Amino acid sequence: MNIDLNEYGDYLEHLNPEIRGVLEGTFHEAARAMSPSGLQHYLEGAKGLSNLGRGNDLIITYLQEMPLVAREIGEEAVQESLLAAMKLSSMTSGEVIGLFFAALPTAARRLGDMTLFRAYLQFLHQLAARAPRGLRPMLGILDELLSKLTLGGLRRWAFFGASAHRTDYKTQLAYFALQTADSQAMLQKERKGTLFIDHQRKLSAYLRALWGRDFWLRPAAADRSEFKPYLDGFILHLPDAADDLGALKGLDVYRAIAAHLAAHIAYTSAPISAQELNPAQMNLIGLIEDARVEYNAIRELPGLKPLWRTLLTMEQGSRTEHKAQAWLEALALHLLDAETPTGDAELDALARTFHANIEANRHDNLFSWHLGIELYHLLAARQALPSLRQLEALRLPYRDDNRFVWQFEAFSWERSIEILQGQRQVRRRISLMEFVNEVDVETAGDDAQEVWILDGTLFDDDGTTYNEKYGKEPVSDPFHYHEWDYQVQLHRPDWVTLYERRMPKEDPDTIDAIIRRHKPIASRLRQIVDRLRPQGVIRERKLEDGDELDLNAAVDAMVNMRAGLDYDPRITMRYVLKRRDLAVLILLDLSESTNEEVRGTDNTVIGLTREAAALLATAVGHIGDPYAIHGFCSDGRHDVKYYPIKAFEGRFDDEAKGRLAGLHGGYSTRMGAALRHAGRHLLHQPQRKKLLLLVTDGEPADIDERDPQYLRHDAKRAVEELRTQGVNSFCLTLDPNADRYVERIFGPNGYTIVDRVERLPERLPQLFVELTG
Repeated sequence: MNIDLNEYGDYLEHLNPEIRGVLEGTFHEAARAMSPSGLQHYLEGAKGLSNLGRGNDLIITYLQEMPLVAREIGEEAVQESLLAAMKLSSMTSGEVIGLFFAALPTAARRLGDMTLFRAYLQFLHQLAARAPRGLRPMLGILDELLSKLTLGGLRRWAFFGASAHRTDYKTQLAYFALQTADSQAMLQKERKGTLFIDHQRKLSAYLRALWGRDFWLRPAAADRSEFKPYLDGFILHLPDAADDLGALKGLDVYRAIAAHLAAHIAYTSAPISAQELNPAQMNLIGLIEDARVEYNAIRELPGLKPLWRTLLTMEQGSRTEHKAQAWLEALALHLLDAETPTGDAELDALARTFHANIEANRHDNLFSWHLGIELYHLLAARQALPSLRQLEALRLPYRDDNRFVWQFEAFSWERSIEILQGQRQVRRRISLMEFVNEVDVETAGDDAQEVWILDGTLFDDDGTTYNEKYGKEPVSDPFHYHEWDYQVQLHRPDWVTLYERRMPKEDPDTIDAIIRRHKPIASRLRQIVDRLRPQGVIRERKLEDGDELDLNAAVDAMVNMRAGLDYDPRITMRYVLKRRDLAVLILLDLSESTNEEVRGTDNTVIGLTREAAALLATAVGHIGDPYAIHGFCSDGRHDVKYYPIKAFEGRFDDEAKGRLAGLHGGYSTRMGAALRHAGRHLLHQPQRKKLLLLVTDGEPADIDERDPQYLRHDAKRAVEELRTQGVNSFCLTLDPNADRYVERIFGPNGYTIVDRVERLPERLPQLFVELTG
């Protein structure tokens, strides 16, 4: 059918000559991609855009790009795109709308599905409401973004930038242009292993080679953890991205998924009746039906078996929520491979029935129905039937959701982003003569390209060392930590920079004087901790089921028995190794507020903290538990200062006492990053139990964060992260108003409030005993 542009004269009379000339060049391409109805919508769209009065460039871009979009995903995209452009017109400029149309062919090609395309248009509308300035730079690099991210990943990347830089417009523009470190870090975090759109043609050719017929493949948004591939209208819907699973690459995972879905189409000739079946029965019948179609596929194509078997035998990182889930996962493997029994007699018997009868019933899906019902009754008899949610969560990574089994219709035939890093500073040790003869600047700054460290001590003319005069305490390499943004429910990657520093030393005799001044408290603590000291191997007597005979108890029992008296039958004993498998880190808040004097005393909060830490160190050292004392404060997210005062492997000697004596307060309290770094130190310790004891006088706060809830939520998240790694956190707070926030951070049993601050030196060691005794 030939379509003539002159038949649409009513639309052309409103267009100026320049636009009409462009239309005449694009019309024939549009006519090949659209129906007459689609062409009418195409021309009406040009007329509508001209009425916006945003210039000719916008209309020209629309006319040139929309035929390409229609060719990629269908003419339905024309109306959807016009509607999205009209919405954007009230939020942004005509130039940005022109960029929107210019990027549409890229979006259509990379997304490859109308449903995902609609979601993309909705995402742009949401982003325009949050960060309209970010649209221009983002649309300019859309091809690069969609070559690395799924639509869900793009959405999270963009919304993070919109939230993190909502008031800093210059940084926001740089973020959406991929010119900031956090933008590239977030891109790497959201980047998936293998994108479907990059391998769609390979997968289509793969299935055509296996079964000699064409299959239609489409991507589907797989952002939800419960997503499963599915068949809908004989179209194979695969996840839009697939990560490597074990040794299996993402492309091979796609091949396993596609082959399984294609097997359903190839070996299903009639629907299974769902009449009078509950969802659990349908799920178990689907498990057997999966095995039936896979048997047929392997019968013709034996090479599929090792591919599927690799995914079913893949090591799982965690235990199942319900014991029957593990049984069913093992059964799925046994149904695929007769040589891999489950170890459960009844399930193995059911699998033997399957393997004995499958050849005769390989084309009959009623065979799956009967075995699925038998499996249901087997689990019900054990009272071990999982919930529907648990059944749908079976770890069978390539299997589909089996909607096709019940809805059958007759079939009718990347390179990684390189983040440029500055040249690392070089530090090397040299001899005294090399230092004297060749050093350029004795007092070079911290940003020097090369720093020489002298082996030995160099004295100046006045008898003092160069280190005493000009030396600086070394600063560690930066540690980067994420931070939880409660508003977008995402981590800000590498958001906080932490540096380990050395606390300046003062006279260690100060600590010895503190211990002498608090001698009565120290004596009471020593009596308490003596009971906590591990006693090595001890004998537990008077046991009924001990390891060996307790001769004294046996003689007493025999004497009493022969005398006709009641006797104690507990005549065995056991040797038990008593030890405390515990590591403790005391983390001290050293913020500016700790310099304030405590009402009614001549001491400051930091002074009382120093005294408490000294007494606790003495007590814990007497018990023998490995422990460390660290402190922290912060000057914005780019400089969290962390002070290791006494390390786990170090002794509480003059070095540690000198640094404890030098404690001083300053700056703010960015608690989450400090907790994560303290947890990092604890996780390096071999002890099974790990305790992080935080001493603070206030809530989390910092100079660059105005939202008081932000750092509270991040601290709460840090506590939860540490708990999952086996580190228990406890807070001793000196803030009398802490009830309103500390419980939400540490939990109802994770904190205590010291009402009388002057009792801190006594309360902290007692608290340690209570927590670990």
